[in-house]
Amino acid sequence: MRTKHPMCCRQRPRFGGLALALALFLPSAQASASSAADLPPLPALPALPAPVVEDPNSIRVLLSPELETTLVSQMVGRIAELKASLGAKVEKGQTIVGFDCAEANARLRMAQAEHAAARETLSVKRRLLKLNAAGDTEVALARAEADKSAAAIEVARVQLELCTVAAPFDGRIVKIHVKPHQGVNVGAPLVELVSDGPLKLRLNVPSRKLRDLRIGTPIVVDIIETGGSYPAKITAINARVDAVAQTIELEARLDDAIPELLPGMSGIARLPAGGRGQ
Repeated sequence: MRTKHPMCCRQRPRFGGLALALALFLPSAQASASSAADLPPLPALPALPAPVVEDPNSIRVLLSPELETTLVSQMVGRIAELKASLGAKVEKGQTIVGFDCAEANARLRMAQAEHAAARETLSVKRRLLKLNAAGDTEVALARAEADKSAAAIEVARVQLELCTVAAPFDGRIVKIHVKPHQGVNVGAPLVELVSDGPLKLRLNVPSRKLRDLRIGTPIVVDIIETGGSYPAKITAINARVDAVAQTIELEARLDDAIPELLPGMSGIARLPAGGRGQ
């Protein structure tokens, strides 16, 4: 009888299992390929934007007024008059806020009356001194009372002046903090003002640009809000370089007062490309 080799018996099941696995896998692979073919194509990726190359001679700037201040109350009182509206022009010395001054006027009259009495007392003491009916000490005390009452008149007049708040310079009103007939305390903000005239520019430039800049160097400013370009000149250079950012602060001034330009606008200042400004 012929004996079968053991390896033959073990290898036959392997070929049978492989064929069965292929038979099961091929239909699934064909179905997956047909499903992938039915899917819509993927959208194309958007093109990357071109890198922005900044001009080293263009610096961001901010417009600011020559003068700006907040007027505050220097007395406790009630606002009787408010001559202020947003954007309104005011002249130096013009009254903007007026307080109820009845009490201050009364104090002044009282101080004047006390001074008149002190002066009369001093006059009487001097006449008595000539008659040897009063001493030098009495005359000196009467003179001190007269001086004290005179000083009280000055204090009352100063307090009376605080009843009106006037514009310290020609300018415009940019913010109003109070309303008519409102009561305020000492130090309460009343009105904010900015001055008229050519605006200033504030900018920080790389410190390496110092060799190309000096006071009087002309620059051109492109204002974002108006879309216009305006000439200006550098008027101040800080005495210290920012050691961390390696920048230095500059101030420039527009050549003219331009009505369309307002404080707070921003833009781009174009500095000289090289060489010292004239």
